[in-house]
Amino acid sequence: MATSQWDLPPELCCRPMAFVALTGLDVTYNAVHRAIWDAFCANRRADRVPISFKVLLGDHEYPKCRTKRTSYEWYIPKGILKTGWMNKHLNLVPALVVLFYELDWDHPQWKEKQSECATKVEIVRTSLQGRNTKVAVVLIQKKTPLPPGEDLVASERASTLCNACDLSGKSLFVLPHTDHLVGYIIRLENAFYEHAHTYYYTEIRRVKSHKEFLNKTTHQLLFVRHQFKMAFFSELKQDTQNALKYYRTSYSLVHELRTHETNILEIKTLAGFINYKICRLCFQHNTPLDAIAQFRKHIDLCKKKIGSAELAFEHAAWMSKQFQSFGELFDEAIKLGLTAIQTQNPGFYYQQAASYSQERKQQAQQLCQAAVNYPAPNPLDNLIGGLDFYGQRPWRQGHQSIDPPDTEKEKSGIVALQIKERNVPHSELIIALLSNAVAQFKKYKCPRMKSHLMVQMGEEYYHAKDFAKALKLLDYVMCDYRTERWFALLTSILTVALRCAWLMGSVRDYTLYCMELLGRASTLNDEQKSRIEKNFMKVLENEVPDAEPECDPSSVNAATALWNDCTAVTGTKELHLEVQDYVPFIQCKGRFISPSFHVDQLILIQVFLRSDGPHPVSVSKLSVSLSNQDYNQWCVEESTAHHNITLFPGKPKIFDFNFVAKIEDVGKKIEMTSIELMLGGANRRLLVVSWRGAGGDVASAHEALQASRSSRRWGRSLETDWDCLSLQNSTMIISRVPKISLQLSHQPPALTNEMYCINITVQSHEEGVAKDVRLTAGLKPGQDANLSQTTYTTLDGSRVCDHSAPPLLPDVHLGDLHPGEQLQTSVYVKCVSTGSRVFLFHVAYTMDTLVEGRPLVCKCHKDETITIETVVPFEVSMKFVSTKFEALDQLPVDIPFLLITDILSSSSWPLLLTSSSLQLLHLTTSAPQLDPQLNSQIHRVVLQKGECATECFCLRCPPLTSNTSSTSPVATGHYLISWRRQSSCSDSPQITTSFTLPAFVMEPVPVYINADVPSFGRVRESLPVCYYIENRTALAQEVEMAVEPSEAFMFSGLKQVRLRILPGSKQQMLYNYYPLMAGYQTLPQLNVVLPRCPSSSSSHALRRFLPQRIFIKPQGQPADDVSIAA
Repeated sequence: MATSQWDLPPELCCRPMAFVALTGLDVTYNAVHRAIWDAFCANRRADRVPISFKVLLGDHEYPKCRTKRTSYEWYIPKGILKTGWMNKHLNLVPALVVLFYELDWDHPQWKEKQSECATKVEIVRTSLQGRNTKVAVVLIQKKTPLPPGEDLVASERASTLCNACDLSGKSLFVLPHTDHLVGYIIRLENAFYEHAHTYYYTEIRRVKSHKEFLNKTTHQLLFVRHQFKMAFFSELKQDTQNALKYYRTSYSLVHELRTHETNILEIKTLAGFINYKICRLCFQHNTPLDAIAQFRKHIDLCKKKIGSAELAFEHAAWMSKQFQSFGELFDEAIKLGLTAIQTQNPGFYYQQAASYSQERKQQAQQLCQAAVNYPAPNPLDNLIGGLDFYGQRPWRQGHQSIDPPDTEKEKSGIVALQIKERNVPHSELIIALLSNAVAQFKKYKCPRMKSHLMVQMGEEYYHAKDFAKALKLLDYVMCDYRTERWFALLTSILTVALRCAWLMGSVRDYTLYCMELLGRASTLNDEQKSRIEKNFMKVLENEVPDAEPECDPSSVNAATALWNDCTAVTGTKELHLEVQDYVPFIQCKGRFISPSFHVDQLILIQVFLRSDGPHPVSVSKLSVSLSNQDYNQWCVEESTAHHNITLFPGKPKIFDFNFVAKIEDVGKKIEMTSIELMLGGANRRLLVVSWRGAGGDVASAHEALQASRSSRRWGRSLETDWDCLSLQNSTMIISRVPKISLQLSHQPPALTNEMYCINITVQSHEEGVAKDVRLTAGLKPGQDANLSQTTYTTLDGSRVCDHSAPPLLPDVHLGDLHPGEQLQTSVYVKCVSTGSRVFLFHVAYTMDTLVEGRPLVCKCHKDETITIETVVPFEVSMKFVSTKFEALDQLPVDIPFLLITDILSSSSWPLLLTSSSLQLLHLTTSAPQLDPQLNSQIHRVVLQKGECATECFCLRCPPLTSNTSSTSPVATGHYLISWRRQSSCSDSPQITTSFTLPAFVMEPVPVYINADVPSFGRVRESLPVCYYIENRTALAQEVEMAVEPSEAFMFSGLKQVRLRILPGSKQQMLYNYYPLMAGYQTLPQLNVVLPRCPSSSSSHALRRFLPQRIFIKPQGQPADDVSIAA
């Protein structure tokens, strides 16, 4: 049977939609009709009703309706389902015929037009004679109709037209050709869909009515047919639930039929059709588990219905198509939103379809070889013209008995089918199915299934003689199998790949696969390996290797010709193979003896080689390529007449290389870029086998891991410990080991702004002269950028360095250093901010030395780092107080006050305070004519940690000027302290630290009151007190004064008085106080009020400048100067 017969018919696979025929439209020459047709067909969205439209002529001939059968008593069905029935109801027999006619209600020739329309309707009915197809009329009108009931003429003429055409009112429609044409068309579609729905409902009832005339003895086929038809009609009216029910019933009935060789193909064909419909509807209803269950049931019921043994390949083809169709349904459902999982996806069904196609191929090869001559006449002639029923044989259509009607025809038909099967491209079918399966398994992340199927694809390409594609697929899969160590599978695939390479005449691939099949990953026996090694040596000898076993004899001659062409090529015959990603029979491991070498040491490299082949292998040359190609000349080993390099099976061979590094490579890494092994040569083919880096292959890493986990590792030789050899593909060239000592002495912590001294002592332990000794000292690079901006380094400790000094002093020349000699120097560091800093001291020099008799100038260096914490030397607190030592919120103008500074040492080392000074901005001393500089009170004071020094300065605010504000804070100046460590030298620079004085608001005092009071008094002795009132304003001021009585004093003078004081003048008030009690007593309170200065008229504000208390001695005590002083 032809392959196309296994494909499902398109009318079965499409979505059934109601068929509506449109007549009366001239879509070619009439623009209005064309617009109407485009509105029906163009851009149909999913929300529009499912209808299939066709434009037909008015006198189109529809399929003739057969005479209705009144009895089935003597009727014997010839088959289950006719091949043209589904197509007939999808595309030939409409559910509704719509006649389009241009006619307006007010047309002047209404009568004639009405008659013409009725005639056309009658023609349509005549062509549908015997069919239940509905007929409708659509009037194309130019004007928009009025709402129903308002146009009486339209209602009357519509009724007349319906009577003339024998139509119901529901079958007459009006289509105005206006701007809203699409909206009218959609409303028409809905009405058409209702008519079609009625037609298919009637057809279902008609088919169902036949059931009462059937019997299960002779009409079993009709039960299946009628259920299928009802299901199909239900689909046409979009009743998928009932359609599914009818299909399930039909499926059950088809398996109740008696099966024999003559009808088994028909039963399987119909079962496949119905199963397809059931699965499709289940996916459509979003019940995928039901679809899968139905398909499994279908396969279980049909997989043993093989039929004729001579045509067993047909059953395999049918089974393959079942799996393929279900896989396509599954995949289509996934694209529409269904979620699949890794263990249940379409790939499994494509894979099973491919498996049955492979089985079909094998059976065809077994069954179809005996057929020689194609029978005449051709028993498959009817197959070209078409069968009457699905699944029947062309030479015995309509035959339902158990025995074939003609035995000779039956044999001829079988032979014809067998010969036809031989021409089927089985490999193409299998590859297409496997390709679909691979795509699905790749999508659902099933790598091993994908690899397994790709191997099968490669083998099919091999059988199809497309060796290039086969090799490409197999090579891709072998990468995974090498990595995962599936060596048995790898060997099997390599065997097929080797045959492909030989048949292609590919020298490179053939040589590579030979090397791998001879290796430790191969599971071939010694005899097979010996044969492969023999062919491998023939390639090296530039000879044609023997054909591989199981090669197709028809391809051997062509492959031999290709190999002859390869061997006949003149010139250099070099073949380069990089085997890092394979498992060749020659293993290579390289390593540097150490991960780092000093520049004055000999650099040692070891290369280990081992052969896993069955016989010894001769090596022409071994070379190691390094990242610095200047060293490559020292890493070469060649075979000579007196020194032959031979690798014996299983016995490692060690090659040692050494060279001296160049001084410019200090600080650089030297890497092995590749290791090359040359086989053959001279007049033979030269094979260059290379490994990237330090060698190794795909299996080496896992073998090394397994060896490291082994518990019994003692007493092993190199032969048994080969897997434990580690690769070391790079080494670092480091500078010569310095033989000098570097000592640092200092006194931490450092103090801010001081010149912190670090003493450096460099002593040589070299055997020769250390030349050009240079020192780099200072802040270590790579720290916070703020530290670099606040750290300064210098060699001059006699003065404080400025901001131009760098944080790091580079290459300070110290001269030469002889053996045992030492150098001393000092570095001074100034840290402006606190915090931790890391300082670097780098001493570099050069030495002349010999390495393997070669002079070498080595650069040596010694590094030391220290971490120094920087802290503040002392903390200073400052405050302004009145002459009575009371805290001031504001500074009174032109009135003396005190500045008190407290210096608290926080240094671990004693501090020597050499001097202090004030830099005043808006302040002056209280007596500038006597002490203009305010001499330091802490000169040469030494502070230990935690000790405090205090200074007191008497200051005065000058009178306010026009540029001075009395409300905004005013800067008062700076307090400077000069200091150094007590332990430092006397000529060490003094460090001056500046502190900003607090800013204050100046308070103007319009009236100033002070008192002249003795230092003490005596009980019952007169105590004269004089008050001075000064007017500092430009206006005359009135002053009201009153003295409050006190229990401790009696007084004489004006108790209450009112004065007027002129601008800039003073007024004196004298009182005699008479103390009554001894001890510290409060003086009588003086209340002063300034009516013209309300802001300063507070009695408390004016009294703050007056003394409040006085000491009164007891009566009778003689005047004693000593006691007074105390």
